[in-house]
Amino acid sequence: MKSSEQAVWSVGQVAERFDIGTNVLRHWEDMGLLKPARDSADRRRYSRDDVVRVAVIQRSKAAGMSLEQIRVMLDAETRGRHEVLLAHVEDLDRRMEEMRLSREMTMHAFRCKAHDLTTCSHFRGWVDDLLADF
Repeated sequence: MKSSEQAVWSVGQVAERFDIGTNVLRHWEDMGLLKPARDSADRRRYSRDDVVRVAVIQRSKAAGMSLEQIRVMLDAETRGRHEVLLAHVEDLDRRMEEMRLSREMTMHAFRCKAHDLTTCSHFRGWVDDLLADF
């Protein structure tokens, strides 16, 4: 076993470090996202590579990926992997644009002197695209 793959952390230690329940790690294992080694007492032992996968799962979930999308991303042999990843990137781009617009609208609201923001024509400009069919 390579030194980078040596199992050194228990399920409890990994769960505590990432502030998640041990049941979450077990669920991810059931889904095939993790495959920690087992010691002679059949306890899970997480290697550095396993811990990296936990970090990837957490970061991906925070970005809105489903566990199924993450499973596909982590499995180089999965058919349609690139399509799933490209769809996620497109979703991220769309959400980032929505967040940018929302931030600009919020900053305008912060500076706007109008008592009722919805009567401010400049403020309304931030939602014109959503009102196009009305």
